[in-house]
Amino acid sequence: MSEFRHQSVLLAEVLAALRPRAGGRYVDGTLGGAGHAGAILAASGPSGRLFGCDRDGVAIEAAEKKLAEFAGRFELRRGNFAELGEWLPESSCDGVLLDLGVSSPQLDVAGRGFSFQQDGPLDMRMDGRQALTAAELVNTASADELAKIFWELGDERDSRRFARAIVHDRESRPFTTTRQLAELIERISPRGGRKAHPATKVFQALRLAVNDEIGSLNRGLVGAMKILKRGSRLAVITFHSLEDRTVKDFGRARARDYEVTGGYDVPELRVPRAPELVWVKGKRKTDSVLSFDDFSVAPQAIKPGEAELAENPRSRSAQLRVMERL
Repeated sequence: MSEFRHQSVLLAEVLAALRPRAGGRYVDGTLGGAGHAGAILAASGPSGRLFGCDRDGVAIEAAEKKLAEFAGRFELRRGNFAELGEWLPESSCDGVLLDLGVSSPQLDVAGRGFSFQQDGPLDMRMDGRQALTAAELVNTASADELAKIFWELGDERDSRRFARAIVHDRESRPFTTTRQLAELIERISPRGGRKAHPATKVFQALRLAVNDEIGSLNRGLVGAMKILKRGSRLAVITFHSLEDRTVKDFGRARARDYEVTGGYDVPELRVPRAPELVWVKGKRKTDSVLSFDDFSVAPQAIKPGEAELAENPRSRSAQLRVMERL
């Protein structure tokens, strides 16, 4: 097994938001390298407990080793955080963290097929036990289906052109590697002087589709609120606009004091109800001193400080949003 090394982003900010304490029960729904989990366990010593899950079996094995010093205080399970509401009792937890997206070890290992930076099998599965791979999707979906994936999940303006080219080329040779797909995209849309590779959005969209990441996020947010105690917090780290919009839409709907019927917010048709949550505002007093003591009616995000950006450039797109259950 290759070692699973991952640098956790917004670590101090997560601790400030969740306020771990002795005796508390916390959840890390996207365990990864267990950096956040270890920090939460350390901050909640000597009696805080942590429940962690991840779809990646390699991450679970690595986390077991990394958290060994906290033996008896954590429980890890391989699975999707979308199932949190089924795994843990209702109103039983003092904090939940969801650190979304793909981890550095998944990106950096060519055999996982997440990145076009190295040639590898066109896989992209977070959980290797599932049947659907990126190769199967690329080689079997219709041009319309592929275009929809590229547009809705990747915001790719050339979605139809790319989809048609894929369907045309796969008739003579199925797509099996990341380089094969990336080279096709670059041939159709030359990079020129652009900073981002032209296949970036296509690869993001395929990864999201293969792993049903937005569907999992929607179910996971509902489950997280279900298992939180009143006054406890949900912290979510997003890395791209679709994830972030999903989190904001979820929070906005549940922070309102009314229910919307019929799919449109018509004031005359609103049904009064108590709000389920409130947004928590993060304040950066200095680059390293933070507070999450105020509430807001609108979504509030906090981003990495200058020191973290210098140490870990991959954190540049990270945003932390925090909600408190009422």
